[in-house]
Amino acid sequence: MTRNRVRAGQAGLRLLALLAVLLGLTVAPAHSAVRQPSAAPFKVLAFYNGTWDDAHISFVREANEWFPRTGASNNFTYTATTNWDQLNNITPQQYQVVLFLDDAPKSAAQRSGFERYMRAGGGWMGFHVAAFTTEAQSWPWYYNEFLGSGNFRSNTWGPTTATLRVEDRTHPSTTGLPATFTSSVSEWYSWSNNLRNRGDIKTLASVDPVSFPLGTDPNQSWYSGDYPIMWTNTAYKMVYANFGHNAMNYSTGQTLSSTFGSETQNRFVIDSLKWLGAGEGGGETPSGPISETAWYSLANGGNSLCVDARAAATANGTAIQQYTCNGTTAQQFQFRATDGGFSRIGIRGNSQQVIDVTNVSTADNAPLQLWNYSGGSNQQWRAVAEANGRYHFTARHTGKCLSAPNGGTSGSQLVQRACDGSAAQSFQLTQQP
Repeated sequence: MTRNRVRAGQAGLRLLALLAVLLGLTVAPAHSAVRQPSAAPFKVLAFYNGTWDDAHISFVREANEWFPRTGASNNFTYTATTNWDQLNNITPQQYQVVLFLDDAPKSAAQRSGFERYMRAGGGWMGFHVAAFTTEAQSWPWYYNEFLGSGNFRSNTWGPTTATLRVEDRTHPSTTGLPATFTSSVSEWYSWSNNLRNRGDIKTLASVDPVSFPLGTDPNQSWYSGDYPIMWTNTAYKMVYANFGHNAMNYSTGQTLSSTFGSETQNRFVIDSLKWLGAGEGGGETPSGPISETAWYSLANGGNSLCVDARAAATANGTAIQQYTCNGTTAQQFQFRATDGGFSRIGIRGNSQQVIDVTNVSTADNAPLQLWNYSGGSNQQWRAVAEANGRYHFTARHTGKCLSAPNGGTSGSQLVQRACDGSAAQSFQLTQQP
């Protein structure tokens, strides 16, 4: 382009800007993005020890610099503490997100406080050592139910990058990720439990086979296998990430890599926090939208059919089915809280009759029915808000989702099935008069 053409173009832009001022308009600078309204601010509280393994200490130091800087441009505040007793009585109203950087709670009071926080709808993200244990039986709720991983089984050495394959690009934490990406450097852990067999655990990303062999020590490398790296438990607002171990020169204490060196991986961390903090993408287990006194119809996101009591009956054993929406009381339900973020879902014809997993079954495709409420965990459901404004519902005794049957039509009985993020498990609530 010639200098005269550049000058002419600049003059043209100045003329357009002048016209805009005269017309009372505002011209955005060239190449600037349109600013979106800010998400609601939220608070993050990070717990760490920072006393064991130079690689973990290095990560903690990085995190305590990176998160406050990132929070300033993403509308959250960040506080870090080594006082794990702050978990004893923590609530989601105080801090919307809790991070475990390099450890997990040890005392009974800390553990019970954290479990209450999560059951009350708090958000959590853990890194690397937050899942490490060889004594999962000492806290089975956290290691076996919440994380699903069980005991530490093996690790790679030395620390390296990995190509990660994103398995679910619909979750709010992964919508901004490509199909595969290169992680930052880390040591990688594997687990005694098979996460694929745990219905409430959804793998978000795993090691892509192109990464093998993974590691630099032939005796501590992975040559094949299935290794989830990032995952969520659909019964809670949580995300776990296996990274958080920098490469180190242990003789000099020099850090040789950065956990925050991958921009794509950083996008995952930021979007996870926004989701957990009920920022962009929304949050789960809302405290306000579902009224305990209102009645709602539930229309399936996949086929627009409504949750319905067969033949408008209310007797024990009445099939809960999907049926053409008709506005009758057979399709109107009320959500009454029990505890821990769960609710019983009663039918309008007799609110003591609730949606129940038949025979307290833990199996996929177990049918749903009405049954007199007795406090059973198979009669309690957690409402999980989705970014699209709909909800899915997880059974307390299994963590599995209330679901339309595969290939079902109007009149097909509803079931519980492992949560998979599909429209068949997504329901639009509409308040009824």
